[in-house]
Amino acid sequence: MDFLYEKWVRPLLFQLESERAHELGVTAMAALGWMKPVCRLMESWHRLPESRFRPVEAFGLKFPNTVGLAAGFDKNARAWPAAAAMGFGHVEIGTVTALAQPGNPAPRMFRYPAQEAVINRMGFNNEGADRVSHRLARQPAVGQRRIPLGVNLGKSKAAPLDKAVDDYLRSFGKLAEFADYLVLNVSSPNTPDLRKLQDESRLRELLSEVSAANTARGAERRPLLLKIAPDLSYGQIDRVLAVIEEFGFDGIIATNTTLARPGPFAHVEETGGLSGAPVRDRSTRIINYIARTTHGRLPIIGVGGITDAAGAAEKLDAGATLVQVYTGMIYRGPFFAAALARGLADRQRRY
Repeated sequence: MDFLYEKWVRPLLFQLESERAHELGVTAMAALGWMKPVCRLMESWHRLPESRFRPVEAFGLKFPNTVGLAAGFDKNARAWPAAAAMGFGHVEIGTVTALAQPGNPAPRMFRYPAQEAVINRMGFNNEGADRVSHRLARQPAVGQRRIPLGVNLGKSKAAPLDKAVDDYLRSFGKLAEFADYLVLNVSSPNTPDLRKLQDESRLRELLSEVSAANTARGAERRPLLLKIAPDLSYGQIDRVLAVIEEFGFDGIIATNTTLARPGPFAHVEETGGLSGAPVRDRSTRIINYIARTTHGRLPIIGVGGITDAAGAAEKLDAGATLVQVYTGMIYRGPFFAAALARGLADRQRRY
């Protein structure tokens, strides 16, 4: 299946502008989600038997395999119901902001096939928390899903930095009931000043307020995770981890896209976050640092540069509990997650 995609489908898609191809992919996945008998058949084909792979348990949830769909693909919760049919063990929608926003001017997504990379400066384009919550209310609810659903929250571009906490709380209030877990995204490089929320004092205020709102939900409390950038120093990561521990967050996602321009990207002039194979080593090093610093107590979702089973295994070996893909799917096809999950299960059996 991957060979057919890479040989015949990908060349056709790559003739389209990147964002147009992305929208076609989302539309096709959303259409698949409406064909429930087909989804069930595909899911049964892809699902790993427990004799071959024990489900992963993390932050109170059970995952049928270790491979998830990262935020950024399904921004508006249109396509995720088909994720299990495509072999994913979890899916993360968003990033969703409190206010609907168009994002940055197009063109804003650029492929680099020779490096299996993408640069994007999308800018959190999404329909906003109100509309996304209404859509989620019509979809399978918490406890009725085939796989866990994460909701990734970001800051609205119109919200000034000193109002960021209120902005996140508004999104949290609208979307928490529909999420199996929630992610605070403070690490996208494409929203002005967003990464300043990774600074210790601002991060403490944000995590404190969201944690309090979550605790107030009582039995309906949701696992909370933080998504960080690969451009942080190890000292900055130490301070982030201290704040995460202080406010009892349940996990961390490492990492988002990078502003660095390694190797052949040194002279690339497009602004935005770089993802794909060039981020692989840096994200893995950060995962390993977090795992060693926290002595493995903090669940990590590893993201960045996974283009094959070896790359996914590398992140699990470094200390990740789960992994997520997005750019790799652009280059490997819609059933990349199923192939990764099988490869990782076979590796688990060997070792």
